[in-house]
Amino acid sequence: MIGLLRKRDPRLRYSISYTTRPRREYEVDGVHYSFVDESTFRRLIAEGEFLEHASVGGYLYGTSARRVEEMQDAGDDVILKIDVQGAEQVRRRRPDGIFIFLAPPSMDELLRRRRERGTEDREVMAARQRLAEVEMSFADRYDYVVVNDDAERAAGEVEEILERCRSSR
Repeated sequence: MIGLLRKRDPRLRYSISYTTRPRREYEVDGVHYSFVDESTFRRLIAEGEFLEHASVGGYLYGTSARRVEEMQDAGDDVILKIDVQGAEQVRRRRPDGIFIFLAPPSMDELLRRRRERGTEDREVMAARQRLAEVEMSFADRYDYVVVNDDAERAAGEVEEILERCRSSR
């Protein structure tokens, strides 16, 4: 989804999150995530590096405040791929943000996509599915909810939301 949005809108930048999660075979450090060990991550927390950070599935994830500010200072809009914990932190620190909840068409479809991806064992997949069910209850706290049933259509809907918000600035 983020790749589609960036292709359609050159003013949109993606903030690459830090994580302590092991890198998957296809992932590139600095492209998909900035992969760090837990001690480095905790040092970055202590240094105030993160706009938000959260523990998800036993791993730590965080968004660099400095990276976001640099992109915004360059005149770009920045998209964050974060969970509901992170969104609550960002909302407190940046209430002017636009908060869009990307929802799966159904929980069954979300599970099917996870199985198809094949990157999680059964136990991890079950835990992440339970977490997704909890996160769905937060959708009403967002400015917009977009159902990700078709990537092109959903990207178009997000693009329309962003254009409306830009024109009202």
